[in-house]
Amino acid sequence: MTQIYVSSLLKMETNVLKLAAQNAVVIFSKSTCCMCHAIKRLFYEQGVNPTVYELDEQRHGREMEQALKRLGCTPSVPAVFVGGKFIGTAHDVLTLQLDGSLKKMLKAAGALWL
Repeated sequence: MTQIYVSSLLKMETNVLKLAAQNAVVIFSKSTCCMCHAIKRLFYEQGVNPTVYELDEQRHGREMEQALKRLGCTPSVPAVFVGGKFIGTAHDVLTLQLDGSLKKMLKAAGALWL
């Protein structure tokens, strides 16, 4: 890889992490992904209003998706961050929901008040 390409990848990773830290709940998604839709709905139904970045609608969506993969998001979407911390993809979020941990995380991040 060229130095310019690597530098560009690292810059995009930094940008993705900055976006993820700007709100209590951030979801990187694709508008055509059914699992993304299900995860967003899970949050909405709990009264949480996540910030959603639809990668297929973003100018640098492909680069953002590559950055998410490099950060360990596999599959790359949905990638869910709570309180600036990557909590996982759909499987991880559903597991946290089922064991009750998700609600605690949301309260700690200030995304849920009840």
